[in-house]
Amino acid sequence: MSRFDPLTCTEHQARQYLERLHWPNGAICPRCKKQEVIAVSGGREGLYNCRRCLRQFTVTVGTVFEGSHIPLAKWVRAFHLLCSSKKGMSALQLSRMLGITYKSAWHMAHRIRHAMQPTRAKATLRGTVEVDETYVGGKPRFGDPTPRSERKFPVVALVARESGLSRTKVLQKVTKKTLGNAIKQHVAPGGVLMTDELPAYEQVASQFGRHLTVKHSAREYARGNAHTNTVESFFALLKRGIVGSYHHVSLQHLPRYCDEFSFRWDHRNLEDRDRTTAALKRIRGKRLLYRDS
Repeated sequence: MSRFDPLTCTEHQARQYLERLHWPNGAICPRCKKQEVIAVSGGREGLYNCRRCLRQFTVTVGTVFEGSHIPLAKWVRAFHLLCSSKKGMSALQLSRMLGITYKSAWHMAHRIRHAMQPTRAKATLRGTVEVDETYVGGKPRFGDPTPRSERKFPVVALVARESGLSRTKVLQKVTKKTLGNAIKQHVAPGGVLMTDELPAYEQVASQFGRHLTVKHSAREYARGNAHTNTVESFFALLKRGIVGSYHHVSLQHLPRYCDEFSFRWDHRNLEDRDRTTAALKRIRGKRLLYRDS
């Protein structure tokens, strides 16, 4: 597996790689979860028969790849391109590099972002957690009269200093309730919260161990160990990616773009190939149909 190159792999190599990644001990039926399977010989490569539920399957069943007519080699290559591009990659660029239509590349990119979603939804951030909010949406199109409040949408980000993990949540409005719900959802009790002086943080912060703030309005950006520089670094990457690579993002799709940047942030210390492997491990159980994307 260490010799596998996602950029130059063949269809056969890509299929074998995915099978080793998801079935290290042999093929498992994705429907009945049994290992009583046999390979179908003389037909489609990677096709198996389940002796228990009597249905056929491949390694793509139950994943973001299911139902796609795009070759697996191109899927793996697309995963690598998005995982290795620090500020993202547009669907137009993806379509040129893979030799597929823009529509296919657009949906492919959204499936990959869907796979990048955190696998655990409950509170996972522990220790010192920096929290901040910003407005994201990209630059306006030429001549677009839409006011800024309707073009940009509030996003709260939470970054744990010790583990380096991040979580994001798109908000309808920045209020005590919405910020509080985001913090309660992603931060384990007993931690230390680091925020700016926004009053909306005060109420929910009282439920945690400690709450330290910095006063940005007074040009205070760090006071000893109290600062939000880490989460602001995350926002810097997110905003540069939205403006530079995607230019504009709608409210409907913004959560998936946030998941994409959060995934790369969480795995920023890995090599590109290892980051791609980490993303491909998340594909199971995350189907996304075109009408839902």
